[in-house]
Amino acid sequence: MRIAFATFLAIATAAVVLTAQVPVPGTAEVAPSDVSAPPADAVTSASGLSSRMLTPGTGEQKPTADDFVSVHYTGWTADGVVVDSSRNRSTPPLFPLNRSLAGWQECVQLMTVGESRRCWLPQRLAYNGRDGRPAGTIVFDIELLDVRSSPKVPPPDVAAPPDDAIRTESGIAYKVVKPGTGTRRPTQADRVTVHYTGWTASGRMFDSSVLVGAAQTLALTDVIAGWTEGMQLMVEGERTRFWIPEELAYEGEVGSPLGMLVFDVDLIRIE
Repeated sequence: MRIAFATFLAIATAAVVLTAQVPVPGTAEVAPSDVSAPPADAVTSASGLSSRMLTPGTGEQKPTADDFVSVHYTGWTADGVVVDSSRNRSTPPLFPLNRSLAGWQECVQLMTVGESRRCWLPQRLAYNGRDGRPAGTIVFDIELLDVRSSPKVPPPDVAAPPDDAIRTESGIAYKVVKPGTGTRRPTQADRVTVHYTGWTASGRMFDSSVLVGAAQTLALTDVIAGWTEGMQLMVEGERTRFWIPEELAYEGEVGSPLGMLVFDVDLIRIE
């Protein structure tokens, strides 16, 4: 495996969206005391969505409908039955906000990164009477972990490394886009779980785990040379942009993108 280029081509039409998830009742999350109806301090919008902040955010960035968001969440029916929870999964879901429930799109756009919010979605903003879905008002506790632009929109510096990029002896250039939360760095012998997007120098996106919402677990011995070197510079939780020359990328491999390639890589964890 040279990274997940072939994987992307195979699953590019997959949708990872809340509207497609099957409810998983019986999980351990205890329903909040106000699950049956919004309390007096909840704010209700013209659409009928009610929400209140649980924990303030750590930044100022709010998502737009076209952004991709990473979240943790739990949802309950109005009588306290859990219908879905991301907290039973090893990696928080990442998906385009405009592919989620209507009430989610509205509620999450009220939030800043790091914020937790409780949202009461009336049926028309939730599953809207779909067969096999919970009926009535659904209450979600949502924690907004990260926001990023669509992978289809290339970075402004995709054509060449900026002046503040660091260059290695091999010819790789890199820049930390989001600082990490850990201290460990992978070794060449490690496996890593990552999200990534790759563009050509002309700005054409050719591969993205972000677009399909599926993080990839890769062995650093099985990826292109620029990845093997670059990943060892990162710590867990970090997002780094790499400019990788062709000789450290696909080296003219038939069917693979040519020339210098640019990757945004999130190191989720070292396995």
